[in-house]
Amino acid sequence: MRAIGYQTPLPIENPASLQDIDLPKPVPTGRDLLVEIRAVSVNPVDTKVRRSATPEAGQWRVLGWDAAGVVVGTGPDVTDFSVGDEVFYAGAINRPGTNAEFHLVDERIVGRKPCSLNWAEAAALPLTAITAWEMLFDRLDISRSVPGVTPSILIIGGAGGVSSIAIQLAKVLTDITVIATASR
Repeated sequence: MRAIGYQTPLPIENPASLQDIDLPKPVPTGRDLLVEIRAVSVNPVDTKVRRSATPEAGQWRVLGWDAAGVVVGTGPDVTDFSVGDEVFYAGAINRPGTNAEFHLVDERIVGRKPCSLNWAEAAALPLTAITAWEMLFDRLDISRSVPGVTPSILIIGGAGGVSSIAIQLAKVLTDITVIATASR
């Protein structure tokens, strides 16, 4: 299968920093889904890993975590998905990435691709949406009432990836007033 990877962390200007490569097609085991990738997105974590993570000698590191695609194979322990399902997800940093034709991902971190989104839109959501959700509802617990305080939130950098999702989640899922900053 075709993939994009590297063997040595190099400056992005170096032609060997990312290379077109051929790798064996992965085989699903356990709770793995084999996903035929239709779209990926690039996040800051991709650039950070590419600059600092050295694969084992002679091995390739494939980047990419956010993806959308179609399930084309399942491990024997998969219970929630079937071949043909359209999915989207943020993969696991300790596994090969999604910048490949096919990708293995544990079914427990996968969602069904919303019908209202195209492939690129679905691939752009996972990491930013998870981050925004965890910030709002797990860390800040914005649904919690604070006596004597008008329910509101100030989101700095509202035009950014995580912030733009946070604004939408707060507006749709809560009754709080959302205030945001943005600049050119």
